[in-house]
Amino acid sequence: MKKTDIICIGTALADSIIKGFDPKPVSKTGYRAVSGSLNVGGEAVNEAATAVKLGMRTAVMCFLGIDPAGDMILHSMQELNIDTSFVIREKDHPTPVTTMFVNDDGSRRSITNEAHRYNFHPEKYTDCFSDTKAIILGSLFRAPFNDPQIISSVLKKAKEAGILVFADTKLPNFNPLSLSDIRDSLPLIDYISPNEDEASYYTGKSTPEEMADVFLGGGVKNVIIKLGSKGCYFRNSEISVQLPACRIDAVDATGAGDSFIAGFASELLRGASDVDALSFGNACGAVCTTAVGATTALKDRSQVLDMLSRQ
Repeated sequence: MKKTDIICIGTALADSIIKGFDPKPVSKTGYRAVSGSLNVGGEAVNEAATAVKLGMRTAVMCFLGIDPAGDMILHSMQELNIDTSFVIREKDHPTPVTTMFVNDDGSRRSITNEAHRYNFHPEKYTDCFSDTKAIILGSLFRAPFNDPQIISSVLKKAKEAGILVFADTKLPNFNPLSLSDIRDSLPLIDYISPNEDEASYYTGKSTPEEMADVFLGGGVKNVIIKLGSKGCYFRNSEISVQLPACRIDAVDATGAGDSFIAGFASELLRGASDVDALSFGNACGAVCTTAVGATTALKDRSQVLDMLSRQ
């Protein structure tokens, strides 16, 4: 029997979230905001937190510095009973910290820094793939998955182990890649889930249908285009469907996409159809937006099912 259901691989960081920033200074160097909070974050951590709360046996593979931010993130994951056996810690590289400005409607802007560039090497630790059912690449096109060789090595090991590959994407921040740079890896991806802006950037297309065509043409088996308040669009060789978003008053959209893909993958592993899993993922993303912080709002699977029942 597999020892875990999902291994989430990618970025771990601390989010310094500033809500309701007032750009009008109150002194020469002083500004005000409604609130400020320090939260655990990063795609791999956000996805793992969602998956484990949904009842999945979950592990995370990420990098943390040997510093207070790294200690905080590690402790938070262990408190959630996430398997942290594959967390890599090094003293020579700091844990990334992101500053985020969140607007009243939940939209946000983020500031990254040089610490986000560090490219740890998950391909060195893929022996654990034989003991899991699926992996989620939390940040395809960002470190560590902004190196075509790392992407190829990890995905080949996953396919050799016979497990599902979910790839959530991000816009590049330091090392831009194109789809052509990873063309040999695209056929190894079972589900790819860019948001609308990311899909447009990587495909050069303007509609979800056209965007999906490009990914499918590259060999990806299933494409999910996350459309924010418009829901999501799904396409594979057999079906094409668009689902509406859940009705919700958003507070902070940080981590909503991560919750979506973790919820989708979790429900799929439970045996749900693609469409039912998409509906569940939509609800996970919606629940996530109801509180400040990527891992704050979602508590358990029953909460998500209740959200679905009220739509």
